[in-house]
Amino acid sequence: MMFSRSAKQSIEILCRRASTPIHSRYGYSTRFYNNENSISEQQTLVRKYSSETSPSDHMNLIKKLRERTSAPIKEVKSALIDCNWDIEAAQKELRKRGIVLASKKSARTAAEGLLALAQNDTKSAVIELNCETDFVARNEIFQHLASSLAKLALTTENSEHVSGAFPLGIQSFENLKINLDHPKLSGETTVQNAITEVAAIMGENVKLRRGFAMSMSKHGVMSTYLHTCPQPGLGRIAGILSLEVEDENVPLDVIQRVGAELAMHVVAAKPLVLTKELVSSDAVENEREILKSQAESSGRPQAAIEKMVEGRLRKYFEEVVLMEQKFIVNDTINVKTLLSELSKEVGSPVTIGSFLRVEVGEGLQRADAPEALAQAA
Repeated sequence: MMFSRSAKQSIEILCRRASTPIHSRYGYSTRFYNNENSISEQQTLVRKYSSETSPSDHMNLIKKLRERTSAPIKEVKSALIDCNWDIEAAQKELRKRGIVLASKKSARTAAEGLLALAQNDTKSAVIELNCETDFVARNEIFQHLASSLAKLALTTENSEHVSGAFPLGIQSFENLKINLDHPKLSGETTVQNAITEVAAIMGENVKLRRGFAMSMSKHGVMSTYLHTCPQPGLGRIAGILSLEVEDENVPLDVIQRVGAELAMHVVAAKPLVLTKELVSSDAVENEREILKSQAESSGRPQAAIEKMVEGRLRKYFEEVVLMEQKFIVNDTINVKTLLSELSKEVGSPVTIGSFLRVEVGEGLQRADAPEALAQAA
């Protein structure tokens, strides 16, 4: 009788202990519970997964969200904590924070970046997408955006429908729809929203600075060259040039070869105008006065001074006029002579329709330039 009573008390104590959750480092708890639907009302042992996530689960969530968004790890972790480790909610929160940060950084100098170029048989387009550092310019998300913008620029129509080079209207271009086929970007959106989203991901000011398109209506070739090219269609300096042939039956193989060399020439030689006639009379007179003043300081006779001025003026034209420049592939001839020989070879006049040279950051004051640092101090 005594044994039966003490055994009953021991069993009750054991059941009470077993019904209390036991937390382990694996995130599980073991307990007994009464099965109300059971006739015998026997107590059953179950394992219940704890709602608390382990440190390893936290690291996996941080890694996944980082891969999805490319946001800094500190921001990723902060968003997950604020959203109680809900990865979908944290991703939305990161986008909200990024847009706010992007707007705050929009006033910062963005003089680095890339040119993106797209072309077809009769038209080419180039855009300049700026950022603050070359580190961001090497990022594949930034590069994907730049390439997508160039492809969109290629499809835009020139309202005047004329051949030659013309600038893109950036304001109207930023309102166009663009489809970004990238897992970390939002798919179809406006150009402006896409730039803001990439700025939020990169943590820098990202800006579409300018864009140009060039088209031709005659028989010929559209030639392009990109310098410092991390991948096809991207670079830091672009040269675009159209070569037009009068006879539409002329094969274009030789024209394409010379066109490619001339596009490279435009990048290297930095011409400003196509012919001497396009140099403004004011610019010529201004250069003449400067050269005359320099020559007079030598103390030579007036006749000699006039010859010196004319010689130096000829040198000036060779520096800024494409047709007068020495051809970089063969410096024994100038571009004018090159085209003359090419015309004889193909049996029809070949002319340069138009050309364009664009360089990243030209005309912008960089944040690390001495003037900028002096102003900051």
